[in-house]
Amino acid sequence: MVNVLLLVAPDPELDPEAGELLAHRLRAEIAELDVESVRPAPMDTAPDGAKGADAVMLGAVVVALSASGGVFSTLVETLRDWLDRSSARHRVSLTIDGDTIELERASADERRDLVDAYIRRHTGS
Repeated sequence: MVNVLLLVAPDPELDPEAGELLAHRLRAEIAELDVESVRPAPMDTAPDGAKGADAVMLGAVVVALSASGGVFSTLVETLRDWLDRSSARHRVSLTIDGDTIELERASADERRDLVDAYIRRHTGS
């Protein structure tokens, strides 16, 4: 079992209710994947140096993945697609065993390259 800490910081221009709804919809989308569980993250799990911890914690969840299979790649592709579908300035970070990747305001190509390298580090492929 691999736990992925997922922090979603909605665009700071959104009102808090809209940001909460956005984070809720993303959690629902992730729950539809072949993951073991999606649960709220403990309040003390924001990585050191996280920007705007209160806003980040709004969308903080722990996604449990089975150690086998390509679910991690599917999760990352879902997040990448979610960011690509929005024109807003959302930020998403994933942390596995202290290794964090943060995605925001990058071009689709930059995000793809960054995410591909991160996936290779955690899947060995």
